[in-house]
Amino acid sequence: MKLVDASMETPVPMLQVLRCVQMALLCVQQRPEDRPTMPAVLLMLDSENPTLLQPKQPGFYLERFMGDTDSSSMEKNPYTSNEVTITTLHRR
Repeated sequence: MKLVDASMETPVPMLQVLRCVQMALLCVQQRPEDRPTMPAVLLMLDSENPTLLQPKQPGFYLERFMGDTDSSSMEKNPYTSNEVTITTLHRR
């Protein structure tokens, strides 16, 4: 699993990396009520063995069928769409 830059001088324990990734996924849940509160995040970060919930599917994750439309076998390839919507406010 390539989650950590190989050029880092100090090796990072994989369990710690996976825990940080899981906490990050919990913090970006689509519905705000599914996200942990800041005190809960601090408690998770301070705990040696925190109890972490399983994150739900993130709101920005998309799955599409990729492949030739003439082909009978379609591959299901997950990908993320890194799009941004910018709103410019103008005063009246």
